[in-house]
Amino acid sequence: MHFGHDPIFQYLAQYAYEPGMIYALVFVMMIASGFGLPIPEEITIISVGVLAYMGANPDLFPPPFPGAPVINGYEAAAFTFLAVVLSDTLVFMIGRTGGRRLMTMPRFKRFFEGPVMDKINGFVRKYGIYAAFIFRFTPGIRFPAHLFLGMSKFSIGAFLLVDGLAALISVPTQILLVYHYGEDILKKLYEFKIVVGVILGVLLIFFLVRKIYFFIQKRKLARQT
Repeated sequence: MHFGHDPIFQYLAQYAYEPGMIYALVFVMMIASGFGLPIPEEITIISVGVLAYMGANPDLFPPPFPGAPVINGYEAAAFTFLAVVLSDTLVFMIGRTGGRRLMTMPRFKRFFEGPVMDKINGFVRKYGIYAAFIFRFTPGIRFPAHLFLGMSKFSIGAFLLVDGLAALISVPTQILLVYHYGEDILKKLYEFKIVVGVILGVLLIFFLVRKIYFFIQKRKLARQT
């Protein structure tokens, strides 16, 4: 399997027949990724799906001994989804309770400066809490974005609803597709993500044009009065 050369997959594959250990590692890795550490969330998700596929196909991937426990794709999808949402929520709550203080700390200050923060501010001003949906699909700014959302006026319930919906679309879907179809589906997943990116881009342009249109109309009405 070509994907098998990835270091994250190789590390997790050591415990391919220890579901409890896999779930514990996924939990830790998702928390680490959510806090901005260089552990790609997507690679971890795909790795779990591949390991579940291996467990479901013992004729292709013989287990170390008869009756060895394997990773169930549906359990893995549910657990990974919960780990992702919990990770995002923890960052959100840290922003809610101590975000202002973090902004002054040298280690975290870089997350709140420069073009990245300008982009986050722009998204939040335009789309409010719905920006959380966009941030879930935007690696690299997810950590500071969720911190910023926590520091803003948005409620934890609203964040959970939007972020959870975005995670539900991306996380279980990828694991279950790989669980059922193996590595052959990875190319299709990549193409699907391109389509999703294009759709999100079109939606952003639509909302931006709509906002500009209403702004112009408001200015015209103000001049008439």
